[in-house]
Amino acid sequence: MSNIQRYILPSLQEWGRGVGLLLTLFLITSCADLDSDKYFGDRKTLESVFTDRTQVDQWLAHAYSFLTGPNFEVCSKGGTGGENSTWNPFCFADDIYYGDRDYAYGDAKDKGYTSYNTFREGGYTEAVGQNAWVRCYQGIYQASQFIQNIDINTDLSDEDRLDRKGQARFVRAYYYWLLLRKFGPVPIMPDEGADYTLEYDELATPRSTYEECATYIADEMVKAAAEISPRWVIKRDEANIARPTRGACLATRALALIYAASPLANGQLQNGKHPSNVTDDIAKLLTNFDGTHLLSLTYDESKWARAAAACYDVMQLGYELYHAGRNTVAADGMPITIEPDSDAVFTEAYWPNGWKDIDPYLSYRNLFNGVASAVDNPELIFTRGSNMSGSDNDNSLAALIAHAMPVSLSGWNTHGMTQKMCDTYYMRDGSDCPGMYREWRDSTKADEPGNNLPRVTGWTERGEIRDGKYPELSQDFRNIPGINVSKQYVRREPRFYASVAFSGSYWEQLQNPTASQRNAQVFYYRGSGNGYINAFSYLRTGIGLKKYYHPDDFRDAQHDYSHIREKFEPAIRYADILLMYAEALNELSNSYTMKTWQGEDITVSRDINEMKKGIQPIRIRAGLHDYTAEEYADADKLRAKIKRERMIEFMGEGKRYFDLRRWMDAPVEENKRVYGLNVFQTVGKRDEFMQVIPVYNLSANFNDKMYFWPISHTDLKRNKNLTQNPGWTYND
Repeated sequence: MSNIQRYILPSLQEWGRGVGLLLTLFLITSCADLDSDKYFGDRKTLESVFTDRTQVDQWLAHAYSFLTGPNFEVCSKGGTGGENSTWNPFCFADDIYYGDRDYAYGDAKDKGYTSYNTFREGGYTEAVGQNAWVRCYQGIYQASQFIQNIDINTDLSDEDRLDRKGQARFVRAYYYWLLLRKFGPVPIMPDEGADYTLEYDELATPRSTYEECATYIADEMVKAAAEISPRWVIKRDEANIARPTRGACLATRALALIYAASPLANGQLQNGKHPSNVTDDIAKLLTNFDGTHLLSLTYDESKWARAAAACYDVMQLGYELYHAGRNTVAADGMPITIEPDSDAVFTEAYWPNGWKDIDPYLSYRNLFNGVASAVDNPELIFTRGSNMSGSDNDNSLAALIAHAMPVSLSGWNTHGMTQKMCDTYYMRDGSDCPGMYREWRDSTKADEPGNNLPRVTGWTERGEIRDGKYPELSQDFRNIPGINVSKQYVRREPRFYASVAFSGSYWEQLQNPTASQRNAQVFYYRGSGNGYINAFSYLRTGIGLKKYYHPDDFRDAQHDYSHIREKFEPAIRYADILLMYAEALNELSNSYTMKTWQGEDITVSRDINEMKKGIQPIRIRAGLHDYTAEEYADADKLRAKIKRERMIEFMGEGKRYFDLRRWMDAPVEENKRVYGLNVFQTVGKRDEFMQVIPVYNLSANFNDKMYFWPISHTDLKRNKNLTQNPGWTYND
């Protein structure tokens, strides 16, 4: 059963007066029956549909249905399978990689297969990854017809009719948001949808500018927020959890506006200069046929103020970060809370002003692994629900977990983390790890991140664990010590242990009926069973992933998904709004009076106390100290801190790929060679295994054509006024 069937159907059953069987059969077998194409030219038939409550809800469900489906890019987290139009692996950038599609370059390019190197080198073609374009415009058309016709229904109450209109308006604008993020500026269709009775030439619609697209999305989301029932401000009930709330509308608005304020769409400038020494060629080349520039060539600081105000609107609704209470008794999968390093403010304060009564490790881990249900999670703003299709090649959370799990535990053992990502996590005291980026950093640059300190050597010993020297390695398993672990992995921040499957970490699998596979300590040395072999099932960097994994998760076989706990996709969560708020305020040099979504005046400026409202909750939950006064005072330093915080906080959530592009940091960050451990070494040479070296079978390349995804040749032919993204072709 698809996610739409599981999470939209229950609400339709509730609203549809006991027609659950009819709705189930409709969604499984007959979605095309209420496709707007069928009724567009028949007004009488269209009116009969929208005066019938059951068919109204079927039509709305069909408008939602384009958000889901095998390999659709909304989730972008899992197994990276599929080919041609279904490929959208945006969860993978310079932070994590996949290694189970290592076809020869030409073979991958010809077949559209999802080789990581093909992806990183821009070797895909204009035929690849087009599912989003097709499905989004199908959804836009379907939702538009709903908005145009729902008011003729008299069977629904005014509130329910308006709420449904708000849902359709949200999903239509959300489709535009997905298109804008991936393809850049796109054509905005008429509100009533494209009338296919018109002549071919009359259908041709040019691309709107980036600013026009973002403004349209923002304006539509304000309308949707006003239409959504006041019963559903920040959360719907369990039966309706995948439907948008007022908060989901305003949060998507904030996302669109901060992208429009970022350098790529805002004059290619950051504080008056090109970020990362890039040129503005992409903005000059991306035009319509009449010469209209689709990306702004001039910088407008007020766009950051507009984005900050949009984030502020969401912050007034009542969301908060998810957090778990302290744990004083160790149990399987539930460690005793480890006290963070002392901080003058956070140590003695209670949540949300401090960590005195929370467990930072569990607060982050349980946010993703299924412990926090969608309805009880105060941080989750929008989700499509759980995405557990049980396919090796889909983009579900289940597939991500399966591809990250060790091969000895029936996982694919192919999705891993780069050394760059591993280094980015802080130490427990908030300092950088010794040797951070040292192998590839340019030490001649004063502002180059990282350090030239030697990396930590040595291995944890039983006596050290027994004496409580490294509780982060042993608390999960009480009497099972975390021995023989590289000391590069000790005393790191809690998010590290919730996210990183380092060599020597444990995979609990507490529900596994095979006792020998429970609480398994897994190493990635060559010949260990989980290390390098002459096949695809090994971690190219020797560093794996733990995010989304629950201690109960296990597999009976490599194609088994039945024992992986249900998780909810975190499409938008409150942490994103908080960090975007701080990011937007940090870019302001002036004070601006802006309008809230309800028309009230607010003033935004680079106010340090306001920026702390966005930053401190993230740092407190992570058990880390606040930034220094010097870092808050310097916009350049704080910008770097916020970017690093986003890289850590949202690892594996499909945001890094797009952040690097909107910031125009991709030409630098995605051209840095991938580094990892020396995975060709056995346990007998474990010191050499920990040597950080280039990973030559993982590519690193970026050129300007990779800012936006290509538009398919088919759609270019269909719309004579549609221009291609720079660097891509027009012809088959």
